[in-house]
Amino acid sequence: MDITQKWIPFSAPRLRARAVLMPFFGVLLFLLGWQALAQWGGLPAFILPSPAQVGARFVRALAEGSLARHTGITLGEVLLGLVSGVSAGTILGYLAAKHKALEEFLAPALAASQAIPIVALAPLLVIWFGAGIFSKILVGGLIVFFPVLVNTMTGLRAVPRPLTELMRSLRASPWQILWHLEIPAALPVFLSGLKMGATLSVIGAVVGELVGANGGLGFLINLGRGQFDTALVFVATFTLAGMALLLYGAVHLLEKTLLAWQEKA
Repeated sequence: MDITQKWIPFSAPRLRARAVLMPFFGVLLFLLGWQALAQWGGLPAFILPSPAQVGARFVRALAEGSLARHTGITLGEVLLGLVSGVSAGTILGYLAAKHKALEEFLAPALAASQAIPIVALAPLLVIWFGAGIFSKILVGGLIVFFPVLVNTMTGLRAVPRPLTELMRSLRASPWQILWHLEIPAALPVFLSGLKMGATLSVIGAVVGELVGANGGLGFLINLGRGQFDTALVFVATFTLAGMALLLYGAVHLLEKTLLAWQEKA
């Protein structure tokens, strides 16, 4: 028996266990360092609360219902901003990939929009569209739009031209070329942009809430900051991080499902 075949069955579970344990030990080390700094660093709780104090504040906010309510508001803004940004970026990216003149026409505006930080645009959007949900969706959609557009264009232009010409020679319709060739070829690059957009949509929503909002996790951060309730700020921040990780994981699972054919090829 080949020595590689002998060790592979044992190395695969070991690698999976390592992939689970290493992040766990990393988080544990971070919490221990944080606890030590809060306990012996001489800092008051309103500057740096301990992990135990943040945990207690999390339980209290959860019991009051405020954390679930504000998380639901932010999650709704994030999902709507993600859907709008992905939809606009995909459609415009497809059209720009097919029409060089459209790309050249849009290039200055796209470059200018990325040169201006979203933090600078958010106050204007809140002033123009109010402190309601629409301005938050708009901020989230704008921050998602550019990476999705660029990745859509890159993925479509990576389609081998001989394959496109072959399908045309077989009298395939534009829809057949799109469905059977362009989408499968562009999907890996597109999903990479979607991963980035999923995390950026959380940033866009919370930036809009920090500028002006009546609810949401950004509102909780402002509330905790104004009341020197630093533990609440940590609770809202960690909830946002968890939301971003869940969205990233959902897109990663979608990627594994849609690209399963690559592993079989």
